[in-house]
Amino acid sequence: MNPAVFSEALLNQLQNTQYGDQPAELYDPIRYIMNLGGKRLRPLMTLLGAYLFTDDWQKAVKPALAVEVFHNFTLMHDDIMDQAPLRRGQPTVHEKWNNNIAILSGDVMLVNAYELLLDVETPILKRVMSRFNRTAAEVCEGQQLDMNFETRTDVTEAEYIEMIKLKTSVLLGFALELGGLIARADDASVEHLREGGINIGIGFQLKDDLLDVYGDPAKFGKQVGGDIIANKKTFMLIEALEKAEGALKTELHSWLNRTQFDKAEKVKAVTEIYDQLGIRQIAEARISSYFAQGFANFEQVSAEPARKELLLQFAHQLVERES
Repeated sequence: MNPAVFSEALLNQLQNTQYGDQPAELYDPIRYIMNLGGKRLRPLMTLLGAYLFTDDWQKAVKPALAVEVFHNFTLMHDDIMDQAPLRRGQPTVHEKWNNNIAILSGDVMLVNAYELLLDVETPILKRVMSRFNRTAAEVCEGQQLDMNFETRTDVTEAEYIEMIKLKTSVLLGFALELGGLIARADDASVEHLREGGINIGIGFQLKDDLLDVYGDPAKFGKQVGGDIIANKKTFMLIEALEKAEGALKTELHSWLNRTQFDKAEKVKAVTEIYDQLGIRQIAEARISSYFAQGFANFEQVSAEPARKELLLQFAHQLVERES
């Protein structure tokens, strides 16, 4: 199977999905964010999860798009909370329109996600909806924890990993789980898919933290150094706060406590502190560990090796990503 077939099916569904027309201010932002591109990782995972167990993977296309619509709904609202200027290299919805429109359009996107999930066959619909509801609540829990961390100086690595698991990883886990459920996979395989997706997701977010500091601005699609500017409690900063001593500790806290500063100067200074502490190497090792655990989960899935290989190849692409 050529993986491009899955992407093509998703693109066709995306282009043919109607979110609504009037008022234009409500629906134009939905079309805008859904057409910004992105990696479409989550819906592709749903299709790959279904293909592991059935040739009739097309029945997972609409539910897969539901995951992508929900994901973009969370991005639209997260961007408001973070006051982010860019999303995928383009103005965020609240910048292009305003906060109120972005909130309301996001609400409609959540409704659209439920509408697309209703395409799931009746015998498994209740189970799928229950798992989606739990996942959606966990994503919100993760976002609240992330906001709580903004006012704390004692966030631990364990707390941070739990936060990104909820905010980011559980949706990747659900995406794979959804594919398995639609294909009527055995319960053990569905669980391995979910756990594998969660571990891959944690590695994915840690890679995002790394790229925010060390990524190529032309490839990253977001403001490189944005986390440093905002004093965001990322894996990088938490590790630096734990390991910094003496003059480095004093300098790091000085930058964190400043209310007025040159953004480029702060990014450069904090990055240099990370370099001296070896934070990049620590993050890369942790990323590799979570990806390895995810691959181990996938190996336990009861599916044909040739079909499983597609999923493994896709997961390996996440390891090497630069955007």
